[in-house]
Amino acid sequence: MLTHAKVWSAIDRLAARAGLSASGLAKRAGLDPTTFNKSKRITAEGRTRWPSTESIAKALAATGTPMNVFVELIDAAEGRATCAVPLLGFAQAGSGGYFDDGGFPVGEGWDEIAFPAVTDEHAYALEISGESMQPAYRDGDVILVAPSAPIRRGDRVVVRTRSGEVMAKELKRRTAKSIELRSLNAEHEDRTLAVADVLWIARILWASQ
Repeated sequence: MLTHAKVWSAIDRLAARAGLSASGLAKRAGLDPTTFNKSKRITAEGRTRWPSTESIAKALAATGTPMNVFVELIDAAEGRATCAVPLLGFAQAGSGGYFDDGGFPVGEGWDEIAFPAVTDEHAYALEISGESMQPAYRDGDVILVAPSAPIRRGDRVVVRTRSGEVMAKELKRRTAKSIELRSLNAEHEDRTLAVADVLWIARILWASQ
């Protein structure tokens, strides 16, 4: 049976397939950014609201998704668990108030994006801006970061320094005194940071393409 929850879940899954938050999907579709927000899914009287067919049609057009695929997303809503992961713009990650000293997400101002359930309860997503990380990551890509995941040589990581600089690199080597990072863009130099200058480092698990 078609339910409100299944249709809204399908919209969340549609956004996740495109590497977007619900508000990001609405903006890409030319809609008000709050169109698909959780607050719009219930009326002022507390009744569940259906999304409009126009908003769904625009979202499908914006993501190049056929209607039959959207129907599959509705049907899949029962079979696969998803969770809402905090989402922040990469450029904002250097600002204060979003992370604790261990690199775990805290505070307010986060958006949300739907992902298949992840094991790290502290996982969060960052939306790439600019071209400095091409070809690995392009403007608008979303990366899923797991601060609790173990990190090995060759892993792609997000690093934040004590001065507030945030960067996505590949871990080359890690010693008791330094962290060597390989740039994802050949036009940018590799970096070597003193361990004392690094506030936190977290592994990138997944990226939209």
